[in-house]
Amino acid sequence: MISRREFLAGTAGLAAVSAAVRPLLALSPRALVTVYKSSACKCCAQWVEHLQLNGFRTEAHDLNSHVPADDIQRLLEERPKVAGLAVPGMPESAPGMYQPGDEKVPYEVLAYQKSGTTSVYAKH
Repeated sequence: MISRREFLAGTAGLAAVSAAVRPLLALSPRALVTVYKSSACKCCAQWVEHLQLNGFRTEAHDLNSHVPADDIQRLLEERPKVAGLAVPGMPESAPGMYQPGDEKVPYEVLAYQKSGTTSVYAKH
């Protein structure tokens, strides 16, 4: 695991599912996903669209990075004790970045704790 400082220093931003939105699941059939994205990146807008097309409501804040909808869905189903999910940087194969015909580049989705520690949640 890496420290919060190392994690934040190594990322341009993050996309996260906050533990604070979990109570909203009982009120709405469509989960609210808080997204931190880049305002200058068209790929990020496509990533938000990816989430919406997969049944999520979104609240966007301009920073960077992408977390696939299926990983968010798994997080909501399994409810592990984490603060959220993040994908450091802008991996070429992440939703919004990947284009049909492109070579798939492996990347990891990280689960993070309020303390800032992280662990690998999924590999793509």
